[in-house]
Amino acid sequence: MQRRTLLSRLAFLPALAGLAAGARAAEASKPLKIMFKSAWGSDDPTKAAFPFLHGHVLAEAGHTVQIFLLGEAVSLMRSSVANAVVPVGWPPLVEALQKVTAKKIQIYACGACSRARGVTEQDLTQWGAKFGNPT
Repeated sequence: MQRRTLLSRLAFLPALAGLAAGARAAEASKPLKIMFKSAWGSDDPTKAAFPFLHGHVLAEAGHTVQIFLLGEAVSLMRSSVANAVVPVGWPPLVEALQKVTAKKIQIYACGACSRARGVTEQDLTQWGAKFGNPT
């Protein structure tokens, strides 16, 4: 008798699992706010390009993206460096930067890191980037 009572109560579990799965699916479709932080520079072109390549794809999917560069990564804001960096299996970094700029993805460059490496405000403005920290 107790077994039947227990089994009748457990009959609701599949319905609850279905509701939970539906809630997770709704959460998964909500746009995300994503910030990429990168310190990879021209010494590893593939890793240096990832924040820009992935940021562009995620923005295309409807998510809000910001990119924060520090350390060696701030040098990627120079045109000469962006033109020279070619990741393995991907187009040149300058193409990814142009797509990121067209998508209006905000790029931030660490001010102290930029000053130490001679990256100027003019270097940043060509990509719509700013000195400072993301909000």
